[in-house]
Amino acid sequence: MIKGFKDFILRGNVVDLAVAVVIGTAFASIVSSFTDGIVQPLINAVSPPESTGLGFSIVAGKESTYVDFSAVITAAINFLIVAAVVYFVIVLPLNTLKERRKKGEEPGPAEPTDVELLIEIRDLLKTQQTRG
Repeated sequence: MIKGFKDFILRGNVVDLAVAVVIGTAFASIVSSFTDGIVQPLINAVSPPESTGLGFSIVAGKESTYVDFSAVITAAINFLIVAAVVYFVIVLPLNTLKERRKKGEEPGPAEPTDVELLIEIRDLLKTQQTRG
């Protein structure tokens, strides 16, 4: 059980996933700034001048009862932008690469030969013997 977890952690996919999460979070922040600063004011411009935005208050004069449709529309646009970038920048190129590898047009990563592995082991053993 521990060996399986160790293999999973050391596989490299975890590091790739961590990098993707960090970059995705940073990108989502940029998209949120764009939609909150540009898209939402444009949506709110459609509403009447005396209104605080595209929405309505359930109880007049009480701000906490304001139903803000522009925030929901902005969040939906935000999601669509992030999803489109993830699809066109990450998913589509990886799927294309996977298809090329299946067809044999592009080789996968080369495995070391037995001789290369034996040479590497020999060199490591020599290094250990010179230290000791």
